[in-house]
Amino acid sequence: MSNKNQQMDSSPTGKRGDSATDNATNAAWGGRFSEQTDAFVEAFTASVQFDRRMYRQDINGSRAHARMLNKIGVLNEEDCHAILQGLDKVEQEITDGNFNWSIKREDVHMNIEARLTELVGDAGKRLHTGRSRNDQVATDIRLYLREQIDFIINEIQRLQQGILDVAAREADTIMPGFTHLQVAQPVTFGHHLMAWFEMLKRDGSRFADCQQRMNMSPLGAAALAGTSYPIDREFTAQQLGFTAPTENSLDSVSDRDFAIEFCSAAAILLVHMSRMSEELVIWSSAQFDFIELPDRFCTGSSIMPQKKNPDVPELVRGKTGRINGNLISLLTLMKSQPLAYNKDNQEDKEPLFDTIDTVSGCLRAFADMVPAIICKRESMYKAAKQGFSTATDLADYLVRKNLPFRDAHEVVGSAVAMGVSTGKDLSELSLEQLQQFSDKIEADVFEVLTLEGSVQSRNHIGGTAPAQVRKAIARARAEPASKK
Repeated sequence: MSNKNQQMDSSPTGKRGDSATDNATNAAWGGRFSEQTDAFVEAFTASVQFDRRMYRQDINGSRAHARMLNKIGVLNEEDCHAILQGLDKVEQEITDGNFNWSIKREDVHMNIEARLTELVGDAGKRLHTGRSRNDQVATDIRLYLREQIDFIINEIQRLQQGILDVAAREADTIMPGFTHLQVAQPVTFGHHLMAWFEMLKRDGSRFADCQQRMNMSPLGAAALAGTSYPIDREFTAQQLGFTAPTENSLDSVSDRDFAIEFCSAAAILLVHMSRMSEELVIWSSAQFDFIELPDRFCTGSSIMPQKKNPDVPELVRGKTGRINGNLISLLTLMKSQPLAYNKDNQEDKEPLFDTIDTVSGCLRAFADMVPAIICKRESMYKAAKQGFSTATDLADYLVRKNLPFRDAHEVVGSAVAMGVSTGKDLSELSLEQLQQFSDKIEADVFEVLTLEGSVQSRNHIGGTAPAQVRKAIARARAEPASKK
């Protein structure tokens, strides 16, 4: 939104967005009170500073509610038409940055309703019939989050597409695979990247599941018990694209499971992206030198001119703590609340909105950066030759020669000890040296001691063989977008 739209007016200036009732008490509930709300408390309890981002969803919910009230005869055609036209006007003012938001009106709902009433008169006051801000905000959040999940899933798929492109390019590129960050066995870089793809595939499915469960309409639950008006909740649910109305009015206004579930999925996604970030940081270091990140995703040092810092993955790694904290914040917020709605629930939005913004930004950065990774194949290959990465292949070779695995393990351990003492890889030891440890070792052993032979031998589904990597990529590309 523009700067003008961001300005908050908390004084009764008489500008549009304020009314005479603001000089005394809040027009939405002030009849019960005999004195004006303390100015600090007014600002402290207001949520319009952050919930106004849901203005489109709030207006769409009001449109559906107005049509429903007209359908059941509570609003006549003239008032319904005036309300719908007025809501169009309000939406345009907000979009254009010409809307004056007022803290005195507390939240997005009352700011919009007050302006609507200024535009259409008493018809605007009739709009709130049969609903409460409790079911209104529950509806708004679901509508907003539903839309944001679509964007996040699309960004996950964009990142996955970038991963597939790099994996296809590097299906034959050999690198060391690690356990405990120690060289374990050779793998292909394409295979490693496809592990990232699988992590993101599960993340996307979690967001889709969350979206499906949350797609129920609370509108019509009113404050907590429903309403005495003959409302048609199925109609408003259909109008807003929900699967169905929620089943229990108490649960409808107090439930924030969907927000917690979203933040949980977001936390798992960021943990995955943090692990990816850690690998990118390590790989791009001078000590590993496996990859290079494009300059546009890095920064330098103000004092050390040689530095090229991987700021994007480092920052994503750091933001993981922020997302985890937001999840804990929501869990703690809800843990002691009795049914139904409590003011505590106003605190659900800032961690939720921050999670949406942070996750969206991290995904965008990665989706732009990953396809541009520059792979240093020679460095990867050289590193894979260190640390006796084909030791397991030698053990498997001996097992195929009918040596029990535990005996084979001991034989290879002795061969590795010789390699350590002589400074040679297993593939660099002579046949005579290897045969000191087992007479089952023959000249064909060198076919399995090469890095190429090692990765080619893992030629089964889920294995690191280049042929299997290409098959995995083909399967991934063939999947419907909804399942990636």
